[in-house]
Amino acid sequence: MGQKKLTNDYLSALCLEMSMMLTAGMTVHDGMEMLIADESDKNSKQVLDSVVEKLDGGVPLSAAMKAVGYFPPYMVNMLEIGERTGRSAETMKALSDHYAGRERLAASIKNATMYPAVLLVMMLAVVMVLIVQVVPIFNDVFERMGAQMTPFALRIMDFGIWFRNAAVVIAAVVAGILLLVLIILVVPAVRERVATVMRGLFGGVGIFGRVASLHFVSSMALGVASGLPVDEAVGLAASLNDQTQSLNKKYEKCIALLREGKTLAEAMRETQIVTPRDGRLLSLGERSGMSEFAMSEIARRSDQAVQEEIERVVSRIEPTLVIVTSAIVGVILLSVMMPLVGIMTTIG
Repeated sequence: MGQKKLTNDYLSALCLEMSMMLTAGMTVHDGMEMLIADESDKNSKQVLDSVVEKLDGGVPLSAAMKAVGYFPPYMVNMLEIGERTGRSAETMKALSDHYAGRERLAASIKNATMYPAVLLVMMLAVVMVLIVQVVPIFNDVFERMGAQMTPFALRIMDFGIWFRNAAVVIAAVVAGILLLVLIILVVPAVRERVATVMRGLFGGVGIFGRVASLHFVSSMALGVASGLPVDEAVGLAASLNDQTQSLNKKYEKCIALLREGKTLAEAMRETQIVTPRDGRLLSLGERSGMSEFAMSEIARRSDQAVQEEIERVVSRIEPTLVIVTSAIVGVILLSVMMPLVGIMTTIG
């Protein structure tokens, strides 16, 4: 079979359904058979059929999913850990929450970038129509009246003429950019390569740093839920979230502090992987034997914080675009209207 990736939404739903069936005491094979019977999508049904074929050979679910090739290595590895520790149902539930969080984050980023991008294109279109079409009309009016526009307005008109003459070349460049963006969105290998470059450049800064922290904490929560010891969970989360040199140093220092005898809360606070408030929660979870709950709550808080940060960024971008574009339009109109007002005043 091809190495086709399943969506986060589908993986979340599948893991939740398997968790419910395992908790109810059903076998993995029977649970898969039930899912196949209720599956309406042909491609998804084919994937599940392939998994059942591997299960019939006597292999565990994680090995069957790995052999099929449609499931992400992260999911397969965590499920394998859950099978070894006897916590498959809990691992499936944690995986469901993990992929649901990834889906929410992807949707938030998509929505956050889509509207400002459309708004920017519309604003640029308005400005270009004004420069290419409207300003030359005002220039003709001034010439008929034996006057001339301001030097600034003339330079704007010259730019509009240049833009109109170079329209074919500009259209070709824009089409190339749009094609490149389409390739990035459609081809997984290219998209992952671009994402890797972006993480390398901005992975530890601002909103990118918060997203990286969310992924790390989410992986930590999943590792703890799967029954891993704390130090192994940290090592696994670090290996699965290799981002930038600065972040990797934080992860390495956290592991070193754990080996020195520090508690997880102390290590994560000292390395600033979690906030002081989340560190207190984790410390209470360790002392009360509720580390799994504490890590899950920290992951939830981190997810909420990232969502709020994205909303704040968007709330600043939209009015900024409107203000800047309005100022540009206003300056252009004033540059051609003020001389006309002066002429009308003189005539009056």
